Amino acid sequence: MAEVGLALDQRARASRPRAKRARPAKANLPPASAALTAAPAPTREASSLRRVFNELAITHRQFRLRSGQHASPALRDAARAFKEAPSFPQLVLVAAFLEEDGLLEW
Repeated sequence: MAEVGLALDQRARASRPRAKRARPAKANLPPASAALTAAPAPTREASSLRRVFNELAITHRQFRLRSGQHASPALRDAARAFKEAPSFPQLVLVAAFLEEDGLLEW
């Protein structure tokens, strides 16, 4: 998890080309409207959890392509629960299903 956090920190410090940088909000918008249009910034922990979840999803997708198996309903429910409320315990539940299939190397 620490490696993912470090990768996210490096990514956040990376510079983007000028053409792709976000443009400042127009001055004629009232301050309340500008605040409503801005999405809340994800926390470092939430970003790390999503990144690990996405890596697990890629691993499982590759396994399904090789084996021809479908995802179990319980795994789908665990993944859906994680997507609705990302948390470490939810991620562990998803990882437990992949561990049962022998997909995780510890």
